Amino acid sequence: MTSPDRILVTPRALTARGLEHVAELLPLRQAGYHLVSPPPGRQPSERELVGLLDRCVGWIAGIEPITEPVLAAAASLRVISRNGTGVDNIDLAAATERCIVVQRALGANAQGVAELSIGLALCALRNIPFSDAAIGRGEWRRWPGRELAQSTVGIVGLGAVGRHTATLAGGFGASVLGYDPYLDPALCPAGVELTELNELVARSDVISLHCAPNADGSPLVTAQLLATFRPGAVLINTARSGLVDEAAALSALEEEHVSCYAFDVFDVEPPPVSKLIAHPRTITTPHIGGYTEPSIARATSQAVRNLLEALCAIQAS
Repeated sequence: MTSPDRILVTPRALTARGLEHVAELLPLRQAGYHLVSPPPGRQPSERELVGLLDRCVGWIAGIEPITEPVLAAAASLRVISRNGTGVDNIDLAAATERCIVVQRALGANAQGVAELSIGLALCALRNIPFSDAAIGRGEWRRWPGRELAQSTVGIVGLGAVGRHTATLAGGFGASVLGYDPYLDPALCPAGVELTELNELVARSDVISLHCAPNADGSPLVTAQLLATFRPGAVLINTARSGLVDEAAALSALEEEHVSCYAFDVFDVEPPPVSKLIAHPRTITTPHIGGYTEPSIARATSQAVRNLLEALCAIQAS
């Protein structure tokens, strides 16, 4: 029987380029592994994953669902190494049951996601996409804008991305509030005032989400929480779609209690057009927060390093 010697690589940013063109994957080949991937540039199905995992000892994984049936079919798999931070797409209980190590590339894409979050805030405060759309329709419309320097920005979640976002917002001169019940106070960026969530949303002109979903899958931003937002607030979500109750967000937009909902994350990619996506006061981007060349390179290098170190440790034990 042939020994396991394969590494599955599934992140779309890598498969779209062709694995042979991704320099950061070279250490895997130098270590003697053969790289396999799904069809380029798209998220693989469960059936495709099951077919690809034969003889794979390691997996450089993206955001595709890694379910119990997928892991059950991966008899040789020893390590899953995410090229990002989130692992809510992985059935961690099933991985633990099969002694599969799960690694994360912590903070590798933090700068890219933080910059997108601030970019979305600027777009919303200055009505940039709405002005562009109006001119494209032959309309000359001008909305009075707001300045980030005169705004209060609330950061929900002060992990690597949240801390970067807080620092960038402070650099524009904004007042910055932060909420994170798990934060080591020593890691709180200078100039950030820590508050409770209800106080943060009541005082903030911009609320930016950078936290994990609730363990039970319920949204963090509910109709009840939205009702306590400062009127005209901007909500930004570059973390996870499940953090926001979409029906409640739509109602808040229609009632003009929230002036804009800008989001980069979806339950399904690509998403079907919905009332929320089509609403004139939403700004949507196709999951591009970490989709910058530096972020991809950093995340891939870290994921490869994590994978090789974990495999080495397993072989040595």
